[in-house]
Amino acid sequence: MISIAVIGLGTFGCRVLEELIPTSADLIILDKDREIVEKYKKSVVNAYITDAINEETLRKIIPVNLSAAIVDLGNQLETSILVTNHLKKIGVKNIIVKAKSDEHGEILKLVGATKVIYPDLDAAIHITPMLLSPVFLNYLQISENFAIAEINVKPELEGKTLAESALRQNYGINVIGYRNDSDEEIQSASDPSMVLTSKMVLLVAGSAMSIQKYSDKKACDDLEAMVNHDKSRFGHFLRRK
Repeated sequence: MISIAVIGLGTFGCRVLEELIPTSADLIILDKDREIVEKYKKSVVNAYITDAINEETLRKIIPVNLSAAIVDLGNQLETSILVTNHLKKIGVKNIIVKAKSDEHGEILKLVGATKVIYPDLDAAIHITPMLLSPVFLNYLQISENFAIAEINVKPELEGKTLAESALRQNYGINVIGYRNDSDEEIQSASDPSMVLTSKMVLLVAGSAMSIQKYSDKKACDDLEAMVNHDKSRFGHFLRRK
């Protein structure tokens, strides 16, 4: 049985908790705010209204076989570092912590975090390509060299079959799915004779630069500039994926 503790019910912690509640995982929540704990206590196995900073308190609450701990202590940077270190000492193998900055994240990893989440940075990198090019409807950078995106069909490709579009040859991208409107589920794009239409949205995969190449040249240049403007931070984000 999977058991997960959510320590600190900030925005991120609550969102993760709400996604986990319908699952079969045993959930434990801990926060010093009585109101927020009361809101969720009927949906979890154990709920505690207490301060997580005390190591002995955590030892009493956290089971030895805990699968993962999610830590979201908002702006309490020092507390999140202490709690992460306490969890490591207790023996929790999977510790996921929300960070406010790169520096905060680096310290969290040093004291025991197995994964650091940067919600603001994640959101910014996700939305920027869509702002720069109308071709992108959705964009997800998986690693420094691989991305997935939903793209519009360019006018010059309308009426061509998937094979005739030569997207792989001309742009280095692979079409893995499609939908005909925003309400339709993504379908597999395995038929090379499928005819492309202006209403189609294609789900494609490839290198970040290959997908960006599909957009207009200025957008491609802007996206490349976005990466190069702060290469170290963007690369740091990508290596965390």
